[in-house]
Amino acid sequence: MSALDVITSGEAMAMFVAQQTGDLAQAESFIKRAAGAELNVAIGLARLGLQVGWISRVGNDSFGRFIRHVLEQEGINAECVATDSRFATGFQLKSKETDGSDPRVEYFRKGSAASHLSPDDFCADYVSRARHLHLSGVAAGISDSSRALLHTLARQMKSAGKTLSFDPNLRPVLWSSEKEMARQLNLLAEYADWVLPGISEGKILTGYAQPEAIADFYLDRGVKAVIVKTGSEGAWYKTADGEKGQVAAIRVDNVVDTVGAGDGFAVGVISALLEGKTLPAAIARGNKIGSLAIQVTGDSEGLPTRQQLGDF
Repeated sequence: MSALDVITSGEAMAMFVAQQTGDLAQAESFIKRAAGAELNVAIGLARLGLQVGWISRVGNDSFGRFIRHVLEQEGINAECVATDSRFATGFQLKSKETDGSDPRVEYFRKGSAASHLSPDDFCADYVSRARHLHLSGVAAGISDSSRALLHTLARQMKSAGKTLSFDPNLRPVLWSSEKEMARQLNLLAEYADWVLPGISEGKILTGYAQPEAIADFYLDRGVKAVIVKTGSEGAWYKTADGEKGQVAAIRVDNVVDTVGAGDGFAVGVISALLEGKTLPAAIARGNKIGSLAIQVTGDSEGLPTRQQLGDF
């Protein structure tokens, strides 16, 4: 069995992107794509040449077959993707925007196959082959059982001395309250070596508005490095050793689709750190890939191959 550089777990959905601007109710044509925060990161890492594994569930339906086709096309290991004959694969609708604003997204995921992920889906041999685990707050929010699987994965990887990254990826609609969301996601963040919140996410999760205070909140809980995404300013970082600084953003004049920028950032940071790059260099790559992601329609279509990334 081959070794894996990174594994992640979460929900992949079929996504229908409107081809007309305005109210989704008036849209008459859509393009089908694959979506899901954790899937975006898996795709981005695989395109850069890393061996990536995916743990999930899909329904025994056309959307599930579509997701499996995408995984195969992107070279993502799907040994631990189960086909669930009881529940359907989720899907979503996304509006088309032309002014750089965030598109509107409507989800149809309640009771989906992936929401029934649980510790029963833990593949011990599969996990032991990986050197890094990436976790996201989306998979933590879709169900209690999915969140329990993330804890199982994190404990196993941590005890084996492997590295972990965590992107909060807040989805308040998935939680009973903001307070419960913050409590649960902060418990997951404590496993991580690298935590990657956005500035507004950090405020919700920690109660602090300044990047350094947000970073200190997690560093005090054993995290090794915190990278706070600060929008047009780029990203601010601080490590457990006290190293800190700002890495400037890359200017983008033609913003097409903002969804997926954070996932692209995570792809850049994780891939570079696993290659042994410095933290500032990793953040610079994250900024670069995030800037590419927002210049095309779709959540993962702008994520580059190693050749497209070039010598950056």
